Amino acid sequence: MAKFELKLPKMGESVAEATITNWLKKVGDPIEADEAVLEIATDKVDSEVPSEVSGVLSEILFNVDDVVKVGQTIAYIEVSGGVVVEAPKEEAQAVAAVEKTVETAKENVSVPQDFSTSEKFFSPLVKNIAKEEGVSVSELEAINGSGKDGRVTKDDILGYIADRKQPKAEDPKAQPVAQTNTPAPKTQSPAPVSVNGGDEIVEMDRMRKLISGYMVASVQTSAHVQSFIEVDVTNIVKWRNKVKDAFEKREGEKLTFTPIMMEAVAKALKDFSGMNISVDGDYIIKRKNINLGMAAALPNGNLIVPVIKNADQLNIVGMAKAVNDLGNRAKAGKLKPDDTQGGTYTVTNVGTFGSVFGTPIINQPQVGILALGAIRKVPAVIETPEGDFIGIRQKMFLSHSYDHRVVDGALGGSFVKRVAEYLEAFDVNRDY
Repeated sequence: MAKFELKLPKMGESVAEATITNWLKKVGDPIEADEAVLEIATDKVDSEVPSEVSGVLSEILFNVDDVVKVGQTIAYIEVSGGVVVEAPKEEAQAVAAVEKTVETAKENVSVPQDFSTSEKFFSPLVKNIAKEEGVSVSELEAINGSGKDGRVTKDDILGYIADRKQPKAEDPKAQPVAQTNTPAPKTQSPAPVSVNGGDEIVEMDRMRKLISGYMVASVQTSAHVQSFIEVDVTNIVKWRNKVKDAFEKREGEKLTFTPIMMEAVAKALKDFSGMNISVDGDYIIKRKNINLGMAAALPNGNLIVPVIKNADQLNIVGMAKAVNDLGNRAKAGKLKPDDTQGGTYTVTNVGTFGSVFGTPIINQPQVGILALGAIRKVPAVIETPEGDFIGIRQKMFLSHSYDHRVVDGALGGSFVKRVAEYLEAFDVNRDY
């Protein structure tokens, strides 16, 4: 019998490791080619690792909760033959490249920097400086910040780095860890939580912890401002009702309202490129591609944001296929890490749950997110050459949250107004 090395596959350019969350097979179990052997998790998405061959699982090298690097052998599978089966040459080259990147990072940064373990808030700029200069999380926590609520500012960390690079005096007591005139902030104890005999304490799962951290960090980072606008989508409702059956028969895809809305958002982003940016410290990055994030609720109640790449280049058929594919794979837990990366703007459909409008939290480091409210029949004033009259129209609210650090009200309001204009001008006679 030959042994096949089951390795942790490459999962995207920015993913170098993953955590094993569950072994779906145990030693001695038969495995078919392309059958899932274990489940893994990265900081972006959960996924499965399939076997490339058929055989019997003979050895497991890592336990649940172990962190494994891309390219590492995680198990052996016995297959027919007499030699050890190696990974394909292309995969081996990819693995080598990732390992080289990881080793280079280790040389440049002498200490691990998992900022999620710290209870303190650090801005993206401070984190980047810390990574470049090899300042550990514990060192950051020891710096007495001069910012609001004792936060560490750019000047604080640069001053600390400058002090650290200076030769140490003979008397170690003469060199404090960090010099500042601002007293350390008083630590407030968390409010006590009352628990009685009927209450149940449940620890957050891994993804909920990540979401919690991302949401709090976004609110602390961006100056959130909202603009709301009501849109008449009667023509869109009529058109969809007219073509949805023929569309599904011809394309094999259901036509929902989401791809129609996404098409309008992509057009508006081309008109207002100032919304298709991201922020990195004191720098603004103007994104070349329009990659739309699509917030999707998972069956377990958690949230994930797969990304439609180059959304402005898709027609309504391509957009519908992309929306349905990502939505179905999100619900089935089949998304890959690359599916959630590279977003430049996000859309969330709060109307799915009956909400009329909302105030969504920005997906960092983006600067805007649009919430689509529920479509409702409402009485409205209709203007005609013969005069005004009251009629029943299909309307919805668009709720636009944007980062006031870099997006002013004129841009944020003009963008959501342009989305509304595209939707209200929808051609009921258009083809698909």
